[in-house]
Amino acid sequence: MTNFSKHNFKGQKALVRVDFNVPLNDKLEITDDSRMKAAIPTIQKIMADGGKVILMSHLGRPKNGPEDKFSLKHLVKHLSELLQGATVLFANDCVGEQAYLTASMMREGEVLMLENLRFYKEEQKGDEAFAQKLAALGDVWVNDAFGTAHRAHASTAVIGQYFPPEKKFFGLLMQNEISSAEKVLHKSEKPFAAIIGGAKVSDKILIIENLLDKATDIIIGGGMAYTFMKAQGGKIGNSLCEDDRLETALQILEKAKQKNVHIHLPSDSVIADKFSNDADSKEAPSNEIPNGWMGLDIGSKAINDFAAILEKSKTILWNGPMGVFEMTKFQNGTKAIALAVAAATQKGAFSLVGGGDSVAAVNQFDLAAKVSYVSTGGGALLEYFEGKQLPGIAAVEQ
Repeated sequence: MTNFSKHNFKGQKALVRVDFNVPLNDKLEITDDSRMKAAIPTIQKIMADGGKVILMSHLGRPKNGPEDKFSLKHLVKHLSELLQGATVLFANDCVGEQAYLTASMMREGEVLMLENLRFYKEEQKGDEAFAQKLAALGDVWVNDAFGTAHRAHASTAVIGQYFPPEKKFFGLLMQNEISSAEKVLHKSEKPFAAIIGGAKVSDKILIIENLLDKATDIIIGGGMAYTFMKAQGGKIGNSLCEDDRLETALQILEKAKQKNVHIHLPSDSVIADKFSNDADSKEAPSNEIPNGWMGLDIGSKAINDFAAILEKSKTILWNGPMGVFEMTKFQNGTKAIALAVAAATQKGAFSLVGGGDSVAAVNQFDLAAKVSYVSTGGGALLEYFEGKQLPGIAAVEQ
């Protein structure tokens, strides 16, 4: 692996795996272009050197071959605008004659977008012959798709074996993702607070267990908090609970105690009589929720408790919301935590926000510029913090 920033791409065809899996509305317009924006510095560096940029990505989950609504042609115009009017060519296939012909006729500084990789089943299967066909398009391979780094697909990992070490690179986005995650996982300043939210304990067991050796404080919010409450004998009414994980929750609390890690559960909750934005709601202690009521957000005392911990923290990892924040009535806890993370960052803490809902919250409340780093990878970041080796990273490093 060679250093991307120091390499001169002049005259080279750089095959760049990006994550342009952006949401489109019914009119096939992009509703959130943050993933595209994140890849721009990598593309611009290659263009500025006089290299040729060939972009490959997937979009959505096409089931049976090509479908217009999953075509990457819908992104071409916007990509050209993001690149300040640069020429963006489009190949209506990602392998095959037209793709090779267009790639071979490119001029220096031009960009070519290949059609959706997932129009081929071979992409997700990690098919070697398909990866080799893709590899034939470029002189060098740049992996800049952190969002898919945890998948051993043809374009994200398998393709690496067709390029020698000096011809494969992490793009700038990938470098930033890895160094931010490394900083939190291996070079964290203490106190280190991890905020873990979301619905299920089962989704977050591995990350919590791995963080028990790193964090000083683990704040738990969202639906998963009620499994911990019930495990300790609390009354949680109709709140979300994984009854088959009660023992797991107790084991986590016990391990944390042995390792001197403080696990913080919300002392109170905003409870509702139904799962709806127009439900009746009130605050109650999280372990005394009456039958017929359910916890849908953290309460005002929990907000103050958690904010006080974050204020003293030097390193913060945030993965998962504090409540059902897509309903305006139950978004206050998540918003308050977002503000507390931003405030701690202003005081000098390093904060990494990752996972779809946390990122959505930070963007919704206009706080992305006030935290240290917002990750583009949900599942990939989670697996990284679980201590797993990601195929998309290994493929470049090997």
